[in-house]
Amino acid sequence: MIKEKNIQPSNIVDLISIQKTFDQIIAVNDVSLGIKEGEFFSLLGPSGCGKTTLLRVIAGFEVPEMGNVLINNEVINSVPPNKRPTNMVFQNYAIFPHLSVAENVGYGLRNNKLDKISIQKRVKQTLTLVGLEGFDNRSSTALSGGQRQRVALARALILKPRVLLLDEPLSALDKNLREQMQFELRQLQKSVGITFVLVTHDQTEALTMSDRVGVMFDGNVDQVATPEEIYNKPTTKRVASFIGSMNFFDAKISGSEGHHIVAVNRSLGKIKLRRESAFGKEASKISIGIRPEKFRFIANDHIVVERSVSAIVYEKSFLGQTKLFNLRAKDCDKAITVSTPDLKNAPNPQIGDEVNLTWDKEDIVGFFEE
Repeated sequence: MIKEKNIQPSNIVDLISIQKTFDQIIAVNDVSLGIKEGEFFSLLGPSGCGKTTLLRVIAGFEVPEMGNVLINNEVINSVPPNKRPTNMVFQNYAIFPHLSVAENVGYGLRNNKLDKISIQKRVKQTLTLVGLEGFDNRSSTALSGGQRQRVALARALILKPRVLLLDEPLSALDKNLREQMQFELRQLQKSVGITFVLVTHDQTEALTMSDRVGVMFDGNVDQVATPEEIYNKPTTKRVASFIGSMNFFDAKISGSEGHHIVAVNRSLGKIKLRRESAFGKEASKISIGIRPEKFRFIANDHIVVERSVSAIVYEKSFLGQTKLFNLRAKDCDKAITVSTPDLKNAPNPQIGDEVNLTWDKEDIVGFFEE
């Protein structure tokens, strides 16, 4: 057993200083992280960030030049993919077109020389688990996209892996089916109780389904945290920009007051920021981040608030459940985006209106700029 400070007894997967290159291009750069037993963990990031490569390293399809892969505290770098306690669902599902649903699902058991009766029993149990009861003899070419995805899941789950690896399994589905499958996949993970590791570029998918998320850029993991922490307390500006929408305001540090840093922006004025919400190496400049939904319209011009900014609405969009406003404040060279729920009594300014905005200091984050 390798003893490392970042290995926890509750982890099923530990990646220690993983480095992987292709033609001298670094795909994964000294990544270390732990994945807990029984959790739904997502690797999230833009295309080319290294998330699929990292997943394939766990599966054994790629061998790192440096570092160790541990499953259940055992180093498995030299263990081939078919001998690891993992299984993988690929982006294209890799369903065999010449085999029936039952034959596809039982393929791995036949390779393991399990007897016919046991295979049939396990196949029926697994098809029921994924909502395909009665599909045993259906041709795999006569399946919808969602059904093909379920067959791929069943084929992976029937081997009872300790860790199920999913490489963007929902990317080929349309929006409504994808949302339905997100819920079903999460419920499936809870029912079987095994560890799921999902790779996705879809932030909504990662936030909706995961216990924790690792956000990757350029071969590095910037932050690992719960969906709530990733969204509300991003620790790097890249994470803040990638997850949801964020208004950024350049500001200068002017001092401190107790547990707060004080910064000044020419549009927002004096800004108090909690020290634990300021990230990066301390400097004289800071970028202040405020989510669009954290801004609020001040309904009454006579109400005095500690924090406020006056702006003019120049664009307005209806998005169903929400309304999106783009505003321009005095001395501000970029738009302020504000999101409000589409409620009956919610403020509804029109294009050209001058409005006042406020926010809570607990809802802002800052990133020091060198």
